[in-house]
Amino acid sequence: MQLSDILSLDCTHCAVQHSSKKKLLETISGMVAPKLVGIHRADVFDSLLQRERLGSTGIGLGIAIPHGRLAKANQPVAVLITMAQAVDFDAIDNQPVDIVFALLVPEDQPEQHLQTLSEVARRLNNKECCRALRKASTNQELYDIFLQDEPPCS
Repeated sequence: MQLSDILSLDCTHCAVQHSSKKKLLETISGMVAPKLVGIHRADVFDSLLQRERLGSTGIGLGIAIPHGRLAKANQPVAVLITMAQAVDFDAIDNQPVDIVFALLVPEDQPEQHLQTLSEVARRLNNKECCRALRKASTNQELYDIFLQDEPPCS
């Protein structure tokens, strides 16, 4: 599955203003829920929060990849957000987060979940990609940069 199959422009937001991890997860939940039939915002939020309780998905260098599984979901959905101001995310390096890629997948697709997380982590491990994402000034630009198959995010 291609990242373009799960990330849509309407789930890509540039320079979001939030002051907390909780508000950010609530925003992600509000973006994902309408994409999944029979899934409520609270279901998405609970899934993300449960995963965060196991350990922060802040992977360091200003990046977080919150993710969760949903029993009633019929397809994976992703959200890409850059923050206007970095927020505390309890990241492993104790640095605030300004790039967030969230992933919600059907509970019965663990292999796809891991493959997608691996691809996202590979892209976000690329310093040129992260630099370009941070410089993006529109949702469209952010979306295009993340999905391009040539540098910086290849």
